[in-house]
Amino acid sequence: MTKTAGSVAVTGVGVVTPAGADEESFWQGLCAGRSVASRLPELAGQPVDFGCAVGGTGGGGRDGSGGSGGTGGFDVDAAVGGRSGWRMARFVKLALIAARQAVADAGLDPKTWDGSRVGVVLGVGVGGVSVLVDNALKLHEQGPDAVSPLLVPMMIPNAAAGEVAIALKAQGPSLAPATACASGATAIAAAKDLLATGQCDLVVAGGAESVLTPLVVTAFARLGALSRRTDDPAGASRPFAADRDGFVIGEGAAMLVLERESAALARGRAPRALLAGAGASTDAYHPTAPEPTGRGAQAAVEAALGEAGWNAYDVEHVNAHGTSTPLNDAMEAALISRVFPHRPPVTAAKGVVGHTLAAAGAIEAVATVLTLQHGVVPPIANLDAPDIDIADDLDLVVKQPRRQRVETAVSHSFGFGGHNVALAFRRA
Repeated sequence: MTKTAGSVAVTGVGVVTPAGADEESFWQGLCAGRSVASRLPELAGQPVDFGCAVGGTGGGGRDGSGGSGGTGGFDVDAAVGGRSGWRMARFVKLALIAARQAVADAGLDPKTWDGSRVGVVLGVGVGGVSVLVDNALKLHEQGPDAVSPLLVPMMIPNAAAGEVAIALKAQGPSLAPATACASGATAIAAAKDLLATGQCDLVVAGGAESVLTPLVVTAFARLGALSRRTDDPAGASRPFAADRDGFVIGEGAAMLVLERESAALARGRAPRALLAGAGASTDAYHPTAPEPTGRGAQAAVEAALGEAGWNAYDVEHVNAHGTSTPLNDAMEAALISRVFPHRPPVTAAKGVVGHTLAAAGAIEAVATVLTLQHGVVPPIANLDAPDIDIADDLDLVVKQPRRQRVETAVSHSFGFGGHNVALAFRRA
């Protein structure tokens, strides 16, 4: 394995998930290996009435502002603070909280940096759908005067990138890639390019999503993508299990502060990990189903390894996309066993936090950074009986966290539309 001169330093992380609304609680929840899925009041009466929500509640009322934090004790509005939260949909608030955490973790102060050299790349798949639904109902029931003049800036997917840039006084490029469930990872890969080309000296990058609404959840259910274990929500998300039957929808956000390794060291900041490579590809196969053999995904993984200067045997850990759906898990298992025959330990965070859609790739990137730092691979929740037809050749971490020094890791992200992204991280 060669150390690449172009490695990018991860100097800060921020994370807001159903398992925890800060780094420590998120990591503890992930290592506990227990799903946090539960029934959600706003989904009562729907074909699937459960999910994984930040604070134990879903997207709040139809206005999209969110609730008071619910049983988890985390108050989204209080965490946002100030007087600007009223103009933000919930996914924007989650992104802003995670971005603030990441910047503070990096030891940076937006009041003192050159904002023209700071970029924001924030992947979002859907945007403020709850705000849109609410206003559509108001238009139908009450007429045009009831529609909010802030509907457009609240619902557009790039609202999160814009609000984060405003809050951080980041005046460099501000981008909002939408590659479905790969969006968060796409954002991190794009941020690496902004640093490599010299357009930015620092980028805050990640993903956010909050669509725990009856319309979206029912739409996923009608598509056949969601688990129907309504009698056992906490046991529903089970990546690579023989009896998996679909994913559990979640919400959340995660952000990373990325800068050139030399710049981080020059300001006396030790990197938490290094982003050594990123790769992307497209299946060009089907709108929702992955290409069964995983050849498209493999191209993304090999591109990430190539940029990092690694061969497959250099990889010591895989953070899998692991959705708990029959098709995705079969494809990914085939990919991992073919590309990594030396059987590096595999985990999948969605067993605990559910599928947070556009936020998933960023949340799993944070989990990968923490594995490298702590020398611990979290277990896959609910994996009591792996599907031996697809996963017999994989070293799936189950039941307990595995203590193991890990120097290198790859995180996979895949999305509807055939989007594939792989991120290669190295221990700093």
